[in-house]
Amino acid sequence: KVGWYNAILQPAFHLPYPDDTLAFVVLSTPSMFDKALKPFVNKERLKIIRDPVDQCVSHHLSRVKEKFPDQKVDVIFDYEILPSRKPKFLAQTAAHVAGAAYYYQRKDVKLDPWGKKKIYGVCIHPKYGGWFAIRGLLLFPDIQVPFLEQSAPVDCVSTEEKRIELLEQFNFHWQDGRYRDIIEVKERYSEEQKAYFATPPVERFKLLGLTQETQ
Repeated sequence: KVGWYNAILQPAFHLPYPDDTLAFVVLSTPSMFDKALKPFVNKERLKIIRDPVDQCVSHHLSRVKEKFPDQKVDVIFDYEILPSRKPKFLAQTAAHVAGAAYYYQRKDVKLDPWGKKKIYGVCIHPKYGGWFAIRGLLLFPDIQVPFLEQSAPVDCVSTEEKRIELLEQFNFHWQDGRYRDIIEVKERYSEEQKAYFATPPVERFKLLGLTQETQ
């Protein structure tokens, strides 16, 4: 429910909907690369002008909207920002309140070792660890769900030591991706997918076999 999200954030970040409004957080799993992105690129090769992943997600969520012709469906993507430069929604907070992934933050560590350093939080999924992404929010403004019960996210990094290790790796060594394997995972990115996301965005077109003209 939108109200769960708004309840834990400052008003500047609130979503402008009644508290009981139904919303879905959309995650992409490791298999998205082979099952959705590569087929999308092959099919839409000549229409890709921005970011292939963003366009792929947009394509699939627009297809979801088509499945509900009688409903108003609002979509907010993870990369969208307001004129104030604030994100349109805080993806990790939304994932946490929806019960999709646990958002580990500095406040989850009792004996904080970081002093005055800025420490960012990170979501961990009980099945995929850090090998997933939060892609968007689907909102159904005309559907109110006052009786929907909130599911807590799975606290899969439950010890103090592991939480410190997770936040250390994410904040200071995020490039090597070790934080993604803080728990034992069922599935992770393929080597091809890792290479894709490790490549600067401008050079990713080549990895997908897209030409300069397409860019």
